[in-house]
Amino acid sequence: MFGRLMPRQGRFFDLFNEHAEQIVLGSRELAALMTNHDDLERRTYTIESIEKRADKITRATIELVHKTFITPIDREDIHQLISKMDDILDLIEDSAQLMFLYDVRDPTPEAKKLADICVACCEKVKAAVALLSSMDNAAEIMLICSDIDRLESEADHVMRGAIARLFRDEPDVRELIKLRTVYEHLETVTDRCEDVANIIQGIVIENS
Repeated sequence: MFGRLMPRQGRFFDLFNEHAEQIVLGSRELAALMTNHDDLERRTYTIESIEKRADKITRATIELVHKTFITPIDREDIHQLISKMDDILDLIEDSAQLMFLYDVRDPTPEAKKLADICVACCEKVKAAVALLSSMDNAAEIMLICSDIDRLESEADHVMRGAIARLFRDEPDVRELIKLRTVYEHLETVTDRCEDVANIIQGIVIENS
């Protein structure tokens, strides 16, 4: 049944893919912001624009759910998936805004490392979403979701080490607070990617 319905309702998967593309673009801009801090304001604005495009895709997806009589996967799963994907970009935008508002002009190696892990996580989300239109891809999707879980654990480890080093080595309390907040936001991006992976795993289990 799942396979027969999907060709008639492929627009949902197109929207998921369009949103996932924005997630990857946003994460790459965030990583670039960490290495090219002279472009801080411009890259922050670019991420805001990407987030707004993603919001439009999210609204279009939810509107389509209400208009569609038979959906290829459970309506609640569609709503949760697109909403959690949108949460990823919200956190990416928040992280960029923090860098701009706090005027962090010299990101630490740990911040750059966390941003790189965010990119890797977002690329994995995009890869999993791209395969979701066919349950023939179930095994591959589950492996990608496991990769996302592993990357989230790595980000958590990097964040804990970064915060420990801050409290050990950073004498400026204001700088400590700023960087700790940035670290926590970057790590939370990977948490939201893991949330998406969990939803995708649930969809695969229900429909394969």
